[in-house]
Amino acid sequence: MGPVDYLVIEFPGNRMTGEAFPLLVDLAERGIVRIIDLAFIRKETDGSVVALELRDLGDEIDLSLFEGASAGVLDQSDLDEAAGVLDPGNSAAVLVYENLWAAPLARALRRSGAQLVASGRIPVQALLAALDATEGTEPPGGSAAA
Repeated sequence: MGPVDYLVIEFPGNRMTGEAFPLLVDLAERGIVRIIDLAFIRKETDGSVVALELRDLGDEIDLSLFEGASAGVLDQSDLDEAAGVLDPGNSAAVLVYENLWAAPLARALRRSGAQLVASGRIPVQALLAALDATEGTEPPGGSAAA
């Protein structure tokens, strides 16, 4: 198996356009990711969490592609934890997926006796800030154009 990640994607005001869903399907069809579990939740204004069925999300978005995408990995405690990062009155998609692209690399590393000892993710905002901070600075020893 490749590395497994999760995402909690918040939709302010429960406004879900569905624009990104075909892109997710494309990633799965091209064998880049495998959707392990996908759930939709809403955090009520009183803080309670409601699991949503695909049919509860409205007719404006065709989510039939995701019918049966749940492997049951996510339970109510996972959904409650995910809702902890949501603002009241908003909904979210909670996605668990395998990075299929990394599976051959992981197998080769294991065969050679290597093991993963750390993993992490750099938030995009932090990376952009770091890149902005280095823009305009000269490399050691002077200008690259010199």
